[in-house]
Amino acid sequence: MARAQGPIEQALRSRVADHPDATWLKWKDEEVPWRDVLSYTQRAANGLLEIGVRPGEKVALLLPNRPEFLWAHLGIVFLGAHSVPVNTSQRGATLAHILSDSDAVCAIVHEDLREALMSVRDRCPLLRTSVVLDGKAGEGIDWDFDRLMEGADTEPDVDLDEPSGGVGMMYTSGTTGPPKGVVATKYDTSPLPIILGATGVKPGETLYTPLPLFHGNALLISFIGSILLDAKLALAERFSASRFWDDCRKYDAVEFNTLGGMISILLKQPDRPDDADNPVRTVLSAAAPPDRWREFEQRFGVDIVEFYGMVDSPGFLLNADGVVGSMGKPIANIDFAIMDDNGQPLPAGQVGEICFRHPLGQTTHYHKLPEATAEAYRGGWFHSGDLGVIDDEGWWFYKGRKKESMRRLGENISAWEIETVINQHPDVLESGAHAVTSELGEDEVKVAIVPQPGTNPKPESILDFCKGKMAHYAVPRYVEFVDALPKTETHRIQYAILKANGITADTWDRNAAGYKVEKV
Repeated sequence: MARAQGPIEQALRSRVADHPDATWLKWKDEEVPWRDVLSYTQRAANGLLEIGVRPGEKVALLLPNRPEFLWAHLGIVFLGAHSVPVNTSQRGATLAHILSDSDAVCAIVHEDLREALMSVRDRCPLLRTSVVLDGKAGEGIDWDFDRLMEGADTEPDVDLDEPSGGVGMMYTSGTTGPPKGVVATKYDTSPLPIILGATGVKPGETLYTPLPLFHGNALLISFIGSILLDAKLALAERFSASRFWDDCRKYDAVEFNTLGGMISILLKQPDRPDDADNPVRTVLSAAAPPDRWREFEQRFGVDIVEFYGMVDSPGFLLNADGVVGSMGKPIANIDFAIMDDNGQPLPAGQVGEICFRHPLGQTTHYHKLPEATAEAYRGGWFHSGDLGVIDDEGWWFYKGRKKESMRRLGENISAWEIETVINQHPDVLESGAHAVTSELGEDEVKVAIVPQPGTNPKPESILDFCKGKMAHYAVPRYVEFVDALPKTETHRIQYAILKANGITADTWDRNAAGYKVEKV
């Protein structure tokens, strides 16, 4: 039978041919060489073939950060099937939607998530088989993971004209509806070496990630990227601020990636005399806070390389020049433009939607959602839903999500423009701005604030700080101090939860307090 090989399999086989005994994976106190990576991958692929998975079919992965996630995912790729990584926090209706909507025929689940899977299995008619890690077969589970790995250590014997991509289908959070499945089988991974190359990581050096493998950052950039770069991968179970730098030292990691609030969380840790005594040279960041950028670099002795990208479609910006606050400039011959609501390009200095088009054309689509796909790719451009602006030198700057924006006094306001100012207040650790219903029919602005430890800021001091730093109409009416902001596993603020909380008994109202905001 003829079986086509994709770039990831070709790279993996090349590593085994060149240096089979060199380490690829570092996991706890274990190191796994390239020859074993290939062996585990082929055994997983043949195990999946034996349990009934065929090329083109979907396999759901409900697994935490574990080596077995890697073997299963690579085995699926080798088989020509499609991996569907599932957020391990999903339960109930959302989990049932992902499993049924994806048409998954097999699920590989950790024992801790067994009950969650079993509770929705009757709503997933195409789900034929299941495999459990760290548990026993039976009671609705067909095999344990050891049985899966009894597959032959040979190239899977399947007829495959077109290889599977590095990612099969990933589900993105739905703002108003259920999660959408991004079919990424043709996702272009060629920009990944460009991005990692900008970090200065050399073949044989170590990337570290504590981010969840079900998320595109760890899956594409760290996991797949390390294979394409011939680098080592150090994998942690989860993000721990207290263990973070010791992990980097233990694994001799020269690079890691950050998302969301990780930089602020790491800066919150007590100062240590050895903070800068670590092997890390470069941090690949998405959304580094501009006001903490230099502080982070100086305290920990690292350089931040900022980038922009998304699972929905392969478009990337890269800033390896240290321009604080900028996402960078386009790479890999991908066209970018800032557009207005009518799809017309805007000049430098004007905020609009970030749109891009890939030289290969449309490389992704939303599963079973032709109208949503057509809307996202309208006019031949992928519309990201992100707001941005370009300066006169061509640097791109993020201005928030369109759907996280508010409208007050006839003006559009992004959460980002409010949070960026308030987060600079010396007594503020982080903040989340969102809309609440106004009696006037538009929105009022509320901000939830996590104070710096040991501080007790007053709402008036926050609004005083805002004066002259943001438009008068953007200054929040409502302020509430909270212990923590609701976040996803990738440390992104969950604005839907903040909006659902609305006005509480602990919310301060500047109108009721008689606080006046004047135009400055």
